[in-house]
Amino acid sequence: MLTDPKSLKKMYRTIRTDSFPRKVTVTFTDDEGDQSLVYEKVEWEIAGERRGLRYGENPDQEAALYRMTNGNLSLGGVESVQYGRYLASDAELLLSGKHPGKINITDADSALNILRYFTDSPCAVIVKHNNPSGVALGDSLSDAYSRAYLADRVAAFGGTVAFNRPVDLATAEAVAESYCEVVVAPGFEDGVLDSFKKWKNLRVMRIANIDRLAGFVGERVIDYKSLIDGGLILQWSFVPRLMSDEDFVRASTEYKGVSYTIDREPTPDEIRDMRFGWLVESGITSNSVIYVKNGTTVGIGTGEQDRVGVAEIARDKAYRKTEDRISWQKFGIAFAKLDDEDRRSEVIAETRSSHGGLAGSVMISDAFFPFRDGVDVGLNEGVRAVLQPGGSIRDFEAVEACNEHGATMVFTGQRSFRH
Repeated sequence: MLTDPKSLKKMYRTIRTDSFPRKVTVTFTDDEGDQSLVYEKVEWEIAGERRGLRYGENPDQEAALYRMTNGNLSLGGVESVQYGRYLASDAELLLSGKHPGKINITDADSALNILRYFTDSPCAVIVKHNNPSGVALGDSLSDAYSRAYLADRVAAFGGTVAFNRPVDLATAEAVAESYCEVVVAPGFEDGVLDSFKKWKNLRVMRIANIDRLAGFVGERVIDYKSLIDGGLILQWSFVPRLMSDEDFVRASTEYKGVSYTIDREPTPDEIRDMRFGWLVESGITSNSVIYVKNGTTVGIGTGEQDRVGVAEIARDKAYRKTEDRISWQKFGIAFAKLDDEDRRSEVIAETRSSHGGLAGSVMISDAFFPFRDGVDVGLNEGVRAVLQPGGSIRDFEAVEACNEHGATMVFTGQRSFRH
């Protein structure tokens, strides 16, 4: 029997009490002895009551959030993040119409996972359902937010916004003009919280350790994956290797005794965008392909089964989002609602002239392209640089494709899957 829609709405408003214990201990035992990680349940003071997570991924799932309060883990010479260095697991709620659910916390964590690599410049990350809708660097925090928001204004609705700088009034007013569910930052200047009160269910979280995010680069944690039968898969978390300019060298490969090398060295601007895109890519669900330009995501394709398909999805999204951005900036209306034919034609023409913002962009893939068809999707739109792991038996096809278009390409030598 189907649930009455009114009952479902009531479930979203219901505050669940969870039955999870206050402490959890995970013990690793080997010939050297035991190593234990101790976790404590996180709760907040809301409306005079102590409350944990509102609910899990869905309103009929209990959930609990834990922070690690003791224990250090070392396996095979790899060490986990030391306890007590809290981020999303110990967010301070400054403003909360509703206390957070599981998705709010995991989206905030996904944003921080990307944000930690960008501490030198103002940066904004907008996450929706565990994937970024827009990521951008800017000259100011409000500039970074505007770029990230306009990269995909539609998907940003109801998302989580994370900043690497204290939120100033100009940025807060820009955020308040749209609608998001969570704002995360290391601090908030005077008057900012008042501007957020427009949205009664907005959760505003202060995470002081964002100021020390750079210290989390290269750090690892244990990823836990539960199986249907209660089994577990454990792995160390991913750490990207490409960081310095010297790592970005022209791709080369060999096939049947013939050597193939990219003709053109990447420019400094292309290297900056390739590094930016590769670090953003590490926080995106695979299979994924993204396009970036001038420190801003242009098109993001996620979670697809084939690489050429996801390259096409990212391309098509770039076109749609560019149409919407131009319409919004020029006429103050979403392109989907723009019914003036002359204005629609103007927007479409401008979008096509820039290939949906892809002309001059960089194409990033989390795994190798098995054939050149995936790379061709971007090159045909004016992509000037490609970054991918390499390792396909037919890498030479991608090299030839780039050379035909005068584009450069770099192999990372590292896959960046995220499931």
